[in-house]
Amino acid sequence: MDKYENKMKEYMFAHEIHGEHLVFEQACHSVEAAAKAANATPEDLVKNICLIDSEGRLITAIVKGEDRVSRKRVGKALGIKPPRIATPEEIIAGSGYPVGGVPSFGYEGQYLIDPKVMEKDLVYTGGGSPNSLIKISTGELQKANNGLVVRIRK
Repeated sequence: MDKYENKMKEYMFAHEIHGEHLVFEQACHSVEAAAKAANATPEDLVKNICLIDSEGRLITAIVKGEDRVSRKRVGKALGIKPPRIATPEEIIAGSGYPVGGVPSFGYEGQYLIDPKVMEKDLVYTGGGSPNSLIKISTGELQKANNGLVVRIRK
């Protein structure tokens, strides 16, 4: 288990977040690869799209695996100019996790959850590394990140 996976497991334990941390031999970098590794469907996965506002703050937009984030809708939901996509360096600096493994909680930032995510009972999200996922109820996910549920998908 790598340092990012350990960090996520420790965070979940310390904050009493109920979910299952899964580690795989193969990378889960794409929705399709993650679904295959978890023996799930792409509809069961969520993506965490990291954005940066004009003040340099991190925003994590959480959408279903098949959806895309609308930066314009994110901006409108927060009453700001549309944020830009974060660079890989900004993602690891802001979240503490590498691209391809960013979880839906566990670091400072603004979290937005698309309502389609909340229609699911359980989802799989980044587990801290490109080879890990967290299986978690959507209610627990929202409790863990105190996310605002608002339409942010295109």
